[in-house]
Amino acid sequence: MSDHALELLSISCTFVSKDDPGQRYTAVADTTLRVKAGEFVSVVGPTGCGKSTLLNVGAGLLEPSSGTVKVFGRTLSGINARAGYMFQSEALMPWRSAIDNVMVGLQYRGVPESEARGQAEAWLSRVGLSGFGDRYPHQLSGGMRKRVALAQTLVLDPDIILMDEPFSALDIQTRQLMENEVLELWSAKKKAVLFITHDLDEAIAMSDRVVVLSAGPATHPIGEFAIDLPRPRDVAEVRTQPRFVELHTQIWEVLRDEVLKGYAQQLRKAA
Repeated sequence: MSDHALELLSISCTFVSKDDPGQRYTAVADTTLRVKAGEFVSVVGPTGCGKSTLLNVGAGLLEPSSGTVKVFGRTLSGINARAGYMFQSEALMPWRSAIDNVMVGLQYRGVPESEARGQAEAWLSRVGLSGFGDRYPHQLSGGMRKRVALAQTLVLDPDIILMDEPFSALDIQTRQLMENEVLELWSAKKKAVLFITHDLDEAIAMSDRVVVLSAGPATHPIGEFAIDLPRPRDVAEVRTQPRFVELHTQIWEVLRDEVLKGYAQQLRKAA
């Protein structure tokens, strides 16, 4: 078995305009990205550079125009059944209670009702929501809904966890609580994590490795940095360490020009 949980090998993604079939846009070009089993890897890059596109390829939700996806050494065809996906926007069903939302994936897998409910209750407790299982999404705060979404993902015990800017909409205090929650849960089972974020501080504080993408179109990796900060980490406290500042400076030197390019592109589109 491969020691890599997920491999995106020479991936390119080109989209054809529905209005003009002759117009094509290459979001990702010849990108290779690997995540080892038990490794926490973050991907950073300018807004709109194709970070989420790569995550969708890894999840099997999007077939690349060229290249290969491997999951534990085997070529992926269709949906990545060994991955759990936590979206930027919540995927909670508003008509289902918190516990029913956490149970839904187990129910689709045919797990008996009583067993599914027991596992869901256990995960709600792990994410600090014991006693809130009967609440509906509209009755929960933003941070609590994120905790339900996290339990919904982890209750399926995926070997790979894909996270697409899951905490970007939260206030800074709630965000740091959720980041620490994820790190604590990750350290307990050491699943492979591919984490998409536009926040460089978040990427450094949480990861074993940070990959920097270029501005689009045709985004591709332009830098890779091992994060040698000791674990366990508190995401607020680790930011005060001199090594954190050194790493931030090194990565920002690579990322800064790409962010400026991305910003200029956004302005041209808006004009």
